[in-house]
Amino acid sequence: MHVIDSHTGGMPTRVILDGGPDLGSGSVAERAERLAMQHEQFYKSILLEPRGQPGMVGALLVEPVNPACAAGVIYFDADAVLGMCGHGTIGLGVTLAHLGRIGVGVHRIETPAGEVVIDLKDPNTVEVTNIESRRVRQAVTIDVDGYGSVTGDVAYGGNWFFIVDPSPMSVEPANIRSLTDFTIAIREACISHGVGGENGEPVDHVILQGKSPNKGVHSRNFVLCPDNDYDRSPCGTGSSARLACLAASGQLRAGEEIVQESVIGSSYRLFYEPGQVGGVVPSLTGQAYVMAESTLIFAEGDPFRTGIIRP
Repeated sequence: MHVIDSHTGGMPTRVILDGGPDLGSGSVAERAERLAMQHEQFYKSILLEPRGQPGMVGALLVEPVNPACAAGVIYFDADAVLGMCGHGTIGLGVTLAHLGRIGVGVHRIETPAGEVVIDLKDPNTVEVTNIESRRVRQAVTIDVDGYGSVTGDVAYGGNWFFIVDPSPMSVEPANIRSLTDFTIAIREACISHGVGGENGEPVDHVILQGKSPNKGVHSRNFVLCPDNDYDRSPCGTGSSARLACLAASGQLRAGEEIVQESVIGSSYRLFYEPGQVGGVVPSLTGQAYVMAESTLIFAEGDPFRTGIIRP
């Protein structure tokens, strides 16, 4: 299985070029559902240790339905198949450029959440125009076991988020373990209390927003992903959901650019334009770097051929 690894703001993406399972025909969303329901062992084995690493996201290339798209892609982490992935799309754009499949300019990418647009500015810089994002619930208070009452917004940016702003815990690298435990408890509380999307979609990501010590940075975030690991980048779908919240609260004007920083200090430039159905169309710009090209081998008899399952 031929793969290319990159990182976006410190967050790794593994693009699978060939060797994936036969997912049949239909939309990318339909094929993503088949991957989730029928090939869980496959996608987990790509990312779990010892073959993968904590935090890594997979990007399985598939044929797009729309021939105008440069590629179709299904994103997943070690716990779930994802609707969309911002850092992964930046990494995908840089990877496709590295392969000579796209050049500088604008290209469309088909994802399970819908078509997104990338603008390759240079070999390492990509602007992603995401799907329309929206806030669906404001100032929801939940009781979090061991922490008490926590208030946040529920928003969609390609994945479902519970966003706490401001965070009651300082968003800084020294607190990553504590922030992880706190956000896992928040997500569990959201699920147990039925706090999620309009149609019962469960919250799969949690964001804590805090202040940055760096001049010119709007805020710093900590983002919990479905695999219970944190996003090293500022999270593209999470930043999209946050833009929707800022817009809905009148805290950010259309076209006004801000810098969003991650807990480890990597950053995206963000802005939005009004959407078609009451939300916002977010744009985020970040940088990615190719780290490796390799062939994954799944040797018969390897006791950890399918990965090490973390407790």
